[in-house]
Amino acid sequence: MADNITIIRYEDKEITLIGTAHVLHESAIQVKQTIDSLLPDTVCIELDMERYKNLQNPKAWENTNVADVIKSKKLGLLLASIILSSYQKRIAKKLNATPGQEMLQGIESAKEHSCELVLADRNIQTTFLRIWRKLSVWEKCKLFSGLLTGEQEQDEEIDLKTLMEKDNLEAAISSIGEELPKVAEILINERDQHLAYKIKTAPGKKIVAVVGAAHVAGIKREILCEQDLESITSIPKSNSFFKVFAWIIPIAILLLIAYGFISNFQTGLQQLKSWVLWNGVLAGIFTAAMLGHPFSILAALVSAPITSLNPFLACGWFVGLTEATIRKPTVDDINRVPDDIFHIKRFFRNRFLKAMVIVIFANIGSSLGTLIAGANIIKNLF
Repeated sequence: MADNITIIRYEDKEITLIGTAHVLHESAIQVKQTIDSLLPDTVCIELDMERYKNLQNPKAWENTNVADVIKSKKLGLLLASIILSSYQKRIAKKLNATPGQEMLQGIESAKEHSCELVLADRNIQTTFLRIWRKLSVWEKCKLFSGLLTGEQEQDEEIDLKTLMEKDNLEAAISSIGEELPKVAEILINERDQHLAYKIKTAPGKKIVAVVGAAHVAGIKREILCEQDLESITSIPKSNSFFKVFAWIIPIAILLLIAYGFISNFQTGLQQLKSWVLWNGVLAGIFTAAMLGHPFSILAALVSAPITSLNPFLACGWFVGLTEATIRKPTVDDINRVPDDIFHIKRFFRNRFLKAMVIVIFANIGSSLGTLIAGANIIKNLF
């Protein structure tokens, strides 16, 4: 474990990096021993404020309301966060350890010795949003597929050396890192820059930084460089082309249906029927495929033809809200997420996970219905 201590001289500061594995008890012991020995002015830890609060109160997320998540349009972020944290907890369980133990030890030791505490990592939602906004639809599918198929690793022998080389975030996407270089850039390289900046600008002359072992090499390199913090903490704007395109389709559909009524009432009626049926039926089928409640399927049938004509609305929101209201997730559902998310049968018994996946699949069904109905409308008209 002594090999995981790195000392860097920067200007008048002595920076000690402790490279840890987020699921090893030995890492927590090393953090305590190092801080007790050095008595630094500042302790930096690889956390942002949100994860700091969650680590301090691990049961806080039991109060997560699925309906609120759906309304705030943060379902994708929550699902990604759940997958990554579940990966970490699964490994920790095998090692009989507590995830984030070394970070908790860093916080405790900083308080014990009256050290300044610096949360050095970038906001986790900023990281996820930067990834989400920079990936294409196909790349997003590949990312989630890669995360979910990480299940196959759970029965393999755990290599402690590998754990010391990759933290939970990097390990969870290691199998798809080469295929998605954008993810590696944002998830690892940009965070190396952020961590290095926060560590070298931390108050005091003697600093101890507790970081995942995977970040040590990047931080050593970045400490001596200039960082543009604004460029790596800003959230890219949505592609304006897609915003315009999102309005073009519904406007075109409405115009074609209107034209159908003007040219021939029966044609217009047929166009309208095609739109309603394809949207509603496919959204309902996809909701049923995810074992949605009958009322959720009904919500899909009714809402899909309407929401498809408004880019600000999504069929899945209404369907997910219906599902979460009728089959309200329990605290037990939320507590079982880390174990249930990687097992098909248990996944669909978990009301929390089922409500989230129903939102996604109802939207997929509605989108397919829009494409097919649109093609039919054009075909029937001409």
